Amino acid sequence: MDETRLDKWLWSVRVFKTRAEATAHCRNGRVQVNGLDAKPGRDVHAGETVTAKVGLVTRTLKVLGFPRSRVGARQLPGFAQDLTPAAEYERARQAGLEHRLARERGRGRPTKKDRRDMGRLFGFD
Repeated sequence: MDETRLDKWLWSVRVFKTRAEATAHCRNGRVQVNGLDAKPGRDVHAGETVTAKVGLVTRTLKVLGFPRSRVGARQLPGFAQDLTPAAEYERARQAGLEHRLARERGRGRPTKKDRRDMGRLFGFD
């Protein structure tokens, strides 16, 4: 087997939790193959580069193989090579941290307890 549907491949290499989610992302233009927007039924071949926007991260994967079904995390290196730059993961981590620290509009200044909690989070104690 030297090719498979794009949505099935994205699901089987654990980029998306469900195949329906992979299909929806393809239809909405959030998935590209070799720099071009791709439909969910497009066949992917070994050696192609797949770029998928998943949440805050734009993941870049190189197709190495085609699993019959969804594979475990330990088996992924045989089917996909992760080319995503480390800066993408760092940017997503930073955005998640900022989200936790953001205060609702109108809540005012942090209380002493809020400041102590923030100090513990950042290691200022």
